[in-house]
Amino acid sequence: MRRAVSLFLPYLAIERLRRQDWFAAPRPEPRALQLPVDDNPGACSVPRGGGWRPGARWARAEGQGGEGGQSRTRGDVVREIAALPLHAQPPMRELGRRSEAAEHPFKRPAPPSSGEAVIVPYGAAEPLALIGKVGRRDEIVAACPAARALGIRVGMAATHARALVSDLDFRPAEPGADAALLDRLALFGIRRWSPIVAVSPPDGICLDLTGAAHLHGGEARFCRRLQAFCRRAGFTARIAIADTLGAAHALARYGREDIIISPPGGVLRALSPLPVAALRLEETALGAARKFGFETIADLLPVARGPLARRLGMAAIERLDQALGGKAEPITPREDVVVPVVERRLLEPIGTAEAIAQVMQDLLADMAQLLQSRGLGARSLRLIALRIDGGEETVAIGTSRPTREAAHLLRLLKLRIDRIDPGLGLEQFRLLAPHTEALDAENLGAILTGETTLRDPARLVDVVSGRIGPASVFRLAPAESHVPERAVRAVNPIEAPGTWPSWQRPVRLFARPEPLHRVMALMPDQPPRRFEWRGRAYKVVAGDGPERIHGEWWRRDAEVWAVRDYYRVEDEHGGRYWVFRRGDGMESNTGDLTWWMHGVFA
Repeated sequence: MRRAVSLFLPYLAIERLRRQDWFAAPRPEPRALQLPVDDNPGACSVPRGGGWRPGARWARAEGQGGEGGQSRTRGDVVREIAALPLHAQPPMRELGRRSEAAEHPFKRPAPPSSGEAVIVPYGAAEPLALIGKVGRRDEIVAACPAARALGIRVGMAATHARALVSDLDFRPAEPGADAALLDRLALFGIRRWSPIVAVSPPDGICLDLTGAAHLHGGEARFCRRLQAFCRRAGFTARIAIADTLGAAHALARYGREDIIISPPGGVLRALSPLPVAALRLEETALGAARKFGFETIADLLPVARGPLARRLGMAAIERLDQALGGKAEPITPREDVVVPVVERRLLEPIGTAEAIAQVMQDLLADMAQLLQSRGLGARSLRLIALRIDGGEETVAIGTSRPTREAAHLLRLLKLRIDRIDPGLGLEQFRLLAPHTEALDAENLGAILTGETTLRDPARLVDVVSGRIGPASVFRLAPAESHVPERAVRAVNPIEAPGTWPSWQRPVRLFARPEPLHRVMALMPDQPPRRFEWRGRAYKVVAGDGPERIHGEWWRRDAEVWAVRDYYRVEDEHGGRYWVFRRGDGMESNTGDLTWWMHGVFA
């Protein structure tokens, strides 16, 4: 089941400015630590090298006799300590005055001296209100809790607010800076919280936590960590999790708690007591709801959809269905990486292969210029074509090496035209390069001097892969293993295969060995004299071996003592085969002594 999260920052604009002011405030210059040292302390009751401690058990007791039989109280000890020079005074914990842990020295700054600027944390500043342009007049668009306690409210005229509290700190609102902060927060969320994060303007973000809650220790722990992160950054946060994005948005802004987690299937019960404004309705719809007496979402549920649509509008019905889960509300995620993309919007829809090829050519010309400006080459391209009926057609191609040669890419894209269903017509095209790599300039020195150069097979590989599929084109390369079926791997066709070992191996090696029946062989080291394979009997006239191969014990326990004895044999008709026996012919734990066919020589 889908789980959506809504992060609401109610005082985003206010706290962003306070955070900015706090970082812009001047910092006191660091001062060197200077300890007063008295070279002539006079009559010091505590020697520098040690001795008794004023915080000892006998010094903490009152009314006990001290030195010379005189009664000493705790106050006497404190006065004696205060009379000592600073370098000789014992720390506070040795005096027995407190039992809790000492405060960290870097958590609390030192008190400023005279003439230094006092830095006020951005969480405890003076009342602040922001003024923005709404229509043709200046209004209060944001106010901190302290300003609201003075009677300032959002939507009040700026002149009225200034007359009400003349010495209040009024500043112009900066919606662009707030939007940029939310965008950075969404980008941070993509990298840390969930791959699907979107901005929910003007004061929050939303994300899809489906399948990712266990990575954060559960939904409850994720909410606590997210709230702690916002608190450390200086922002007040309200978080809600529900089955739908509309429900999470409503609970985060109109719920009673700072963290609300709606159980799966409990959207209706969670939304019922919330006001109608939680459905993200327009002012006209909210005014109509107040006129007809709709106060909460529960008041809307028993009303038929037809009369409700006539009273509040179709937008209210759509928002209600999205919140209750009756209509899907996708989250358009914020993309982490800027993907190169070019677009074409056509005046008239097209549907022929020639017209589609012409659009492909124009898009590739623009994409080549874009990639060249960024110093990149495309490894994959995705063409998205939008039909006039709202449908979407997508085709993709891949290359063996990064390239931005339009002619080569156009040839690959033309192989995909038959997979595009134009329907009633295509009116918009988008070409994306989701996978790109750096592409530097090529060295043309050898070509200009007339030297022979190796031909690059990448273009041929791309064309063949486009026709029969990329999985059908590969090259065999050696792997570091003595087991024959593990000593070969499939690699990229343009990748260097490496050096092959000098072992004698058959031209055709079976992926899985095939069993042999009715084998006659002299144990333990002689090759077989007769065997049956695939229903046919073979008589061996010559043989060579054995070549003993031990199992790879680090892979699994069954191969610790496993042994294979391989033989190269030739039958009476000239056929040459590569067979092996499981086991060394002497110890039973090395194999079951069965025979297998593993390859055929030319």
